[in-house]
Amino acid sequence: MAAKLIATSPFVGIAVFVSLIALVAFYYNPFSQQRLFTVEELALYNGTDQSLPILLGILGSVFDVTKGKSHYGEGGGYNHFSGRDASRAFVSGNFTGDGLTDSLRDLSSTQVKSVVEWRDFYFRSYTFVGKLVGRYYDSEGNPTKYLKGVEAKAARGAQLLEKQKNEEAKQPSCNSRWSQDEGGEVWCDEGVPRLVQRPLEIALTGKMSKRCACFKEDQLDQSGLEVYKGCDFLAKTCRV
Repeated sequence: MAAKLIATSPFVGIAVFVSLIALVAFYYNPFSQQRLFTVEELALYNGTDQSLPILLGILGSVFDVTKGKSHYGEGGGYNHFSGRDASRAFVSGNFTGDGLTDSLRDLSSTQVKSVVEWRDFYFRSYTFVGKLVGRYYDSEGNPTKYLKGVEAKAARGAQLLEKQKNEEAKQPSCNSRWSQDEGGEVWCDEGVPRLVQRPLEIALTGKMSKRCACFKEDQLDQSGLEVYKGCDFLAKTCRV
């Protein structure tokens, strides 16, 4: 009896071959902790091929997140991070198009600090498998000036946050509460509520902001203290 030949699309064969090469390249690597990925190579591990591990990059560090397949695999809520370095999206919340980029351009020091903290989370929670050649690591796996700049900016953000915390501890914050029915209110157990500028906020976030702090009567002649609209000058509680 003549053997039957089953016709197979050449594209299917190519896809299987590419997956096989990617699988062998990933596992048969005696220096896996220092493996260098190109953008194109990392893209193969985006969760669409069930035979391959799922990888993601953040600040150029690449992690195996396969154990979180339900989240990072195809159809998962975090799949947009898989197979790429989308560092910016970890703080921007933009998970489409240009938002899925590794550029942190124009982000504040606190935002950059948050991205670094996300990277540290992946180091603690998942397996580090290598580095992505590009913005943060060169072709030999050495940190670039961009990575050093990011880490310096994050460290500066941490210092400013600590300084702000210490400064604001000198003047106690107001108590506050909010409900849908009654709205919001602020109050002081000692002193009266005043709105004050947070001078370090512009360096931390790029924006000016205010906070509610409690001041005693003999402190109310200080400049820059703002009475809540509609609130009596010496009221301990103000509607907001």
